[in-house]
Amino acid sequence: MRRWRHLDLGATRCFLEAEICRIDCRRCKKVVTEEVPWARPRARHSRDFQDVVAWLAQRTDKTTISKLLRVSWEAVAKIVTDVVMETIDDTRLDDLYRIGVDEVSYRKGHRYLTIVADHDTDGAVVWAGEGKDHKVLEAFYDELGEERLAKLQAVSRDMGGAYEKATNNKASHVTQCVDPFHLVKLANEAVNKARRWAWNVERKTNPTAKRPRGRPLLDAPSPPRNNVRWIKNTRWALVKDPDDLTDKQIEVLHELRVARSVLYRCWQLKEGIRDLYRLKRPQDAAVHLDWWLAWACRSRIPSFVTLSKTVRSNRDSILAAVELGLSNSKLEGLNSKIRLINHRGYGHHSSATLIAMIYLCCGGMTVQLPSERVPIIPK
Repeated sequence: MRRWRHLDLGATRCFLEAEICRIDCRRCKKVVTEEVPWARPRARHSRDFQDVVAWLAQRTDKTTISKLLRVSWEAVAKIVTDVVMETIDDTRLDDLYRIGVDEVSYRKGHRYLTIVADHDTDGAVVWAGEGKDHKVLEAFYDELGEERLAKLQAVSRDMGGAYEKATNNKASHVTQCVDPFHLVKLANEAVNKARRWAWNVERKTNPTAKRPRGRPLLDAPSPPRNNVRWIKNTRWALVKDPDDLTDKQIEVLHELRVARSVLYRCWQLKEGIRDLYRLKRPQDAAVHLDWWLAWACRSRIPSFVTLSKTVRSNRDSILAAVELGLSNSKLEGLNSKIRLINHRGYGHHSSATLIAMIYLCCGGMTVQLPSERVPIIPK
């Protein structure tokens, strides 16, 4: 005799009871229990109950589901895992041509997940694994197999060496594309390093007196400008998109240009690398990038000289991203959604439960409610 929890009848809990057989299986040489049409194998809840839980898990947190359906928090996690294991299939890996790879932190202590998304299905997650080293991505390539791996054409990634190593080892024929976001981020970091260097130089060479306490007198002359504080406040004018600059920030750039400051050259170098992704003709990307590399090497700005070495080592991958138009923008959006899923669950006890939630919410799964199923009427 077995019992399954079913959907409530109003405020009354409902259970299904039935006698099931124990079968001596000749194929696996084990004793197994009979399958029933109203529940999944080894489940203690009915199929309708589990589908309602999974449908709610795509839209709200587990604590709300536990209170609404009067079921434990651990049971919700187990139900989500069972529904995902039944719904997900190996066919999601059949037609992969262009994918994106990125990592996301899900717990303190440098705990990461590697996320693989399909660019051709609007960024749906097709695979997730614990860790961010090259072995994790190699496990994904091994799961693809030789036949499906041969169809893979391009992969977008960050500028780290782990995913590059895994792709070179397992899929050397695939075109690797460096994400534009990470390249522009490195350029902004180079600008900030130069700005901090200029701030330290100004602070040592021109020390200013401390501002007197209290409110200044009405007829008191205006104090001279504090150049140390002014340089510190030029950060957003240097790193923001020119289309989003305020009038005051435009004046800051104009003053830097008139003074021929090294910070204005840093801003020009940063915008020069961003112009690589604004070209009307992708065929001109190689010429533009070579021009920028020569300019950055001759700039004698240490942070941009270092950046030029990094860009030169990833030149082919950067140009491939421009020609194919691939970026990890969809994966960055997925990372925000994954952090939201992890946060609204107040953390997960294991990476397996979080991966199941990622497949459920970001893998393109459709869970039908019991009321949406079309009943089959026998003739």
